[in-house]
Amino acid sequence: MKKLFALLALAGLAHGAQAAEVVGKAKDAADKKIAMCIGCHAIPGYKASFPEVFQVPMIGGQSAKYIEAALKAYQKGERKNPTMRGIAGSLTEQDIADLAAYYSQQK
Repeated sequence: MKKLFALLALAGLAHGAQAAEVVGKAKDAADKKIAMCIGCHAIPGYKASFPEVFQVPMIGGQSAKYIEAALKAYQKGERKNPTMRGIAGSLTEQDIADLAAYYSQQK
């Protein structure tokens, strides 16, 4: 019976850890993570040519929720751009929250 209670207690702790919301840190953490973004998204009028020619959007000033949703869609393959899928696939939940917080505060 003690083992059952211990197992239930551990399960409760694990659930509590999962329920914790990931909060983005715009300045502290994102500064080190934006290097992979600014090469394309910080150039006005930039067009990429892989896999086809397309206009790269400026992401500064977008809402954090939009940026988070877009990066998660690239991770899942719901958005179809191999470059963005590779970049998004390398990001953790905290990375996504940090980048979204950072870019949502840009103008």
